[in-house]
Amino acid sequence: MGEGQWEVEGSALARIAELDSETERAAAAGDEQALRTALQELHDLVRESGRRLDHDYLGPSDAVVPPADLSLAEAHALLHGEGLIPDLP
Repeated sequence: MGEGQWEVEGSALARIAELDSETERAAAAGDEQALRTALQELHDLVRESGRRLDHDYLGPSDAVVPPADLSLAEAHALLHGEGLIPDLP
């Protein structure tokens, strides 16, 4: 999200998994509006149900939430390309 790390627990995790699936389906279908809707809902859910961790905290993450304005082309690159961090030799 570009907003640091967040901790999310409980029932929100199930909805996060559903929204993750929705973003993947939207990207696969080439539906940019559905992609943006699912990403915006994902962002809102994390902000509403999560707790922002201190900026000094640097720990492992279970997931990375892409920006809400992620384009369809960028989504395809993340899902089918090398991802955010390409493999190192």
